[in-house]
Amino acid sequence: MSENFQLHPQLSNDSYVIADLPLSRLLLCNDSAFPWFILVPRVENIHDIYQLDWQQQQQLLNESSLLSELLMQEFKGDKMNVAALGNVVPQLHLHHIVRYQNDPCWPKPIWGQQALTPYTEQELESIKNRIIPKLSAILSSDS
Repeated sequence: MSENFQLHPQLSNDSYVIADLPLSRLLLCNDSAFPWFILVPRVENIHDIYQLDWQQQQQLLNESSLLSELLMQEFKGDKMNVAALGNVVPQLHLHHIVRYQNDPCWPKPIWGQQALTPYTEQELESIKNRIIPKLSAILSSDS
């Protein structure tokens, strides 16, 4: 992990920092329409997973899998969408979006389907209170 790590301005603008995991910074996208979290490995100048070293790749997979399981348990989704596109924001980041068969975009991807619905302060605090205490399995992972 880089001491010089900086979050891409677009990610900073569109999300809230929830926690730092052993490798990644966990963000919450500011769209209350979906439980939408983003993992950003704290490694400079990385655009794709293959650019991480082997141990970092394994750690990212561990963090992503544990986060996916936690989110599906917490939000009782029908499907977990995990994606690393990077077409707009080049910094490596993995979207984790809990999907429901009755959500307004189902079965299409959520991108570009509807305007973002920002969280209220109360909603933001509520989601932090739901997720942060349950991150202990990820936070205690070996890095």
